[in-house]
Amino acid sequence: MYENNNQVVRKDLRKAHERAWDRLGKAGTWLDAKTRSGIIEELRYAKNCSLCKLSKNSLSPNLMEGKHESLGILSNGIVEIIHRLRHDAARITEDWVTKVALKRITDAEYVEIIAVVATVLAIDGFNDTLGWPRPGLPKLQGGIPNKKRPLNAKKQLAWVPTLHPSDIPVGEINPYGDVRGVHIHQALSLVPEEVIAFFKLDAAQYLHGTEVRDFKKEYRSLTHQQIELLAGRVSAINQCVY
Repeated sequence: MYENNNQVVRKDLRKAHERAWDRLGKAGTWLDAKTRSGIIEELRYAKNCSLCKLSKNSLSPNLMEGKHESLGILSNGIVEIIHRLRHDAARITEDWVTKVALKRITDAEYVEIIAVVATVLAIDGFNDTLGWPRPGLPKLQGGIPNKKRPLNAKKQLAWVPTLHPSDIPVGEINPYGDVRGVHIHQALSLVPEEVIAFFKLDAAQYLHGTEVRDFKKEYRSLTHQQIELLAGRVSAINQCVY
């Protein structure tokens, strides 16, 4: 990745993107490699979906009826989730999650789809902004999802179960080994492996958790203030309410 731009892209950022992209070609905790790769294809194809554009401009996303323009490689349920995340995530409600998304797939599959979508949008967005071609699909490496659910995950702060840092039993994967375990870290915790992977990517694209509050040192060419100004502006535009 970025073979022609090695001198432009920071080494740690390039490696983070390569690592994140490579694992999308492997089986996750709940989804096989083919499905994870298919999510990349469908997410990119969803950009020009006419139904999504009409829905996005309607008073309520539930007012529009019709069929998504799709590649037809994934189930209708997964397609619906991908398109909603791609176009209108700010208007996703608990009612939609419970009565639409989770009627078609499990809650853990839903969380893993979110993680894959977030990863792809981050890397594609980076390339789109720089006017570079998006990376090709990752090499499929197979594997079998282990479908292991955290023992103590429960509904507490989100519309799907999450795992509190104090509820991780001995021997279970700790998704918070390198982060503080605050709410934004707990969001994907029904699938601990995705917390670990996403925040490794986040640390390279943004700042590591310990660096965010270290105001005595600047770790990027942008200052803390400049980074937060950009982050705040993008969050406002995307109606991010984390």
